Amino acid sequence: MDVTHLAAVDTTRAARVLSEVRSARLSGQPAPVPPRPVIEQSWERMLRSGVDPDHDFRADLLSREEVQRRRETSALRHVLPVLREGLLAAADVAHHIMVVADEEGRVLWREGSAPVLRKADGLGFELGADWREDVVGTNGVGTPAVVRRPVQVFASEHFVRSQAGWTCAGAPLTDPRDGRLLGVVDVSGPLETMHPATLAWVDSVAKLAEARLREMHLESLERLRAVAAPVLARLGGRALVVDPVGWTAAVAGMPYVRRVALPKSPSAGLRWLPGLGLCSLEPLAGGWLVRAAADEPAPRRATRIVLDLRRARRWSVTVSGGAGSWARELSPRHAELLYLLALHPTGRSAAGLAGDLFGDPARTVTVRAEMSRVRRYLGALLEHRPYRFAEDAEVEVLLPDDPRDLLPHSTAPAVARQRTSAPAP
Repeated sequence: MDVTHLAAVDTTRAARVLSEVRSARLSGQPAPVPPRPVIEQSWERMLRSGVDPDHDFRADLLSREEVQRRRETSALRHVLPVLREGLLAAADVAHHIMVVADEEGRVLWREGSAPVLRKADGLGFELGADWREDVVGTNGVGTPAVVRRPVQVFASEHFVRSQAGWTCAGAPLTDPRDGRLLGVVDVSGPLETMHPATLAWVDSVAKLAEARLREMHLESLERLRAVAAPVLARLGGRALVVDPVGWTAAVAGMPYVRRVALPKSPSAGLRWLPGLGLCSLEPLAGGWLVRAAADEPAPRRATRIVLDLRRARRWSVTVSGGAGSWARELSPRHAELLYLLALHPTGRSAAGLAGDLFGDPARTVTVRAEMSRVRRYLGALLEHRPYRFAEDAEVEVLLPDDPRDLLPHSTAPAVARQRTSAPAP
């Protein structure tokens, strides 16, 4: 069923059909048409996590002071002008509202049509409200945050009954520096006011906002280069200046590296960094001075590599060895790739990984590009031809309690097989 088309030409029928689909699915009866895959998968997560489809339970609102604190510390504040310019004028005319939530699903900004804002109050769609999927069910804020792609939720595709009068289109906003989820921008309103192109419109504006963040990052690196130049000019040996998340502004006495894997919470002192070995870290305005210790090779042996996939949107890899340990949060794609390599300890070719990820062994260019990025921080711990973890590394994978919650964003055929083949608890 093309829900978008049906809602555009006959909203009454669309609402009726979607209500029948939801009722049938929740009662275990045959549905007139199957729910869309992204919705069905979300409903399955809700049923497993115990969200009540008939009663709307939610966490307390954040205080005004806490909302303001989060606004002031969120990177999303920098792209509000882009979001407002791209969404608000049309949203107000079309009787929609724009909602911006942080990475925890908390509503930080909410603007648009005044009558719709009043209706949103009745749904608990308020400033400071918690709209995570596992709290309020399938919705246009929480579900895009889980699957990490734009999602439109029509009427009774919402898992909780009280939200069935709404349609929401949300797109995730990620930090271009490291792929970390920053939040979600959503346009919501009554079903009869939504246009088939709403989701593409919201996604386009979200991409413009991410482009603005990318521009700001490049500008900050330029400012850091001005600080770095006189510092590096008077130093001997290998050194580089990086921003707070490890992107390189300038180097001296060594080949250029695009990014350094800094500790999660860097501090001044001696640290072991992948690819560089033992280094001293010194704070600079806007970043860190990293000085490689003379004649100190980076150790090749890692005692342990832990791939933690237990929590959605918080995937990470931790490397521990005799020279110290470090951790890195993973993007959705890198979490998929490292999980697939852990499944194949003897190695996987680029074509094999392409088949695992896309069902198309010919898409090797994409795989090689991503694996090149992964090797920038795992270095000698990740070998190629075929791609595999180093033979002397102990690899442990931490999985969700329920295998069906494994990498819920992923559409990779190999990951989908793992979800369905493992027995549920």
